[in-house]
Amino acid sequence: MTETSAPPALPSVLRVPLSVVTLAAALVVLVQALTYAGDSGGEWVAPMDGLPGPLRDIALAIDFLGEPTGSVLVLVVCTGGCWLAGRRRSAVLVLVAAGVTVGATTLLKPLVDRTIHGGYLSFPSGHTAFATALALVLTMVAVDRLQLRAAAGTALVLAVALLAGAVMGWTEVALSAHYPTDTLGGFCTALAIVPPVALAVDRFLPARLL
Repeated sequence: MTETSAPPALPSVLRVPLSVVTLAAALVVLVQALTYAGDSGGEWVAPMDGLPGPLRDIALAIDFLGEPTGSVLVLVVCTGGCWLAGRRRSAVLVLVAAGVTVGATTLLKPLVDRTIHGGYLSFPSGHTAFATALALVLTMVAVDRLQLRAAAGTALVLAVALLAGAVMGWTEVALSAHYPTDTLGGFCTALAIVPPVALAVDRFLPARLL
C-alpha cells in the first residue's frame, strides 16, 4: 500500500472544522484549569452510595472500560479491528491518541491541583477523555469510509464523541469520582488533542508500515 493510497486517520474534509474545534476545546480547558486551580469544593458532588444496585452495576461496568485492565482490552479490540480492516494509520492513532490524551490529563491533574473527597486529584477526568478520544478516532474512520462531506462528517464526529463523553462522564459523576465540570474538561481535552495527533500520524507515519 503506497503513501498516497493509505486511508488517512484524519479525513481531509474534517481538517478545517476540527481545527476550529481543537482551538475552542483547548481554550475551554485553559479557562477551566485557571478557574479550578487549587479548588477543593464549591461544586455539587454525587453521594458515594447514591446509585441503586442495577444502575451502580452498569456504572461500574462502564467505569471498568477506563481502568487499566479494561482500557487495554478496549485498545486491543479497537487497534486490531482497524488494522485488520486495512486502516493502519487509524490503528496507530488509536494507541497514540489514547496515550497522549490520557497522558495530558495525568499531567494536568497535579498542575491544576483540584481535589475531591479530601485529596484525590480530579481535573480533568481521564476516563472521560479516554472514551471521547476513542470515539473520535473510530468515527473519523466511519466518515472516511462513508465519504461524508464536511458538515455531515463534523456533525457525526462531534455527536458520537459527545455521546461517548456523556456516558462515561455520567458514570464518573454518578460514582462520585468527579465533579461534573471535570468530565467537561476531559471531553474537551480529547477534542483538543486527537485531531492534531491524527494529522501528525497522517504526515509522519512511514509508508513502509502501511
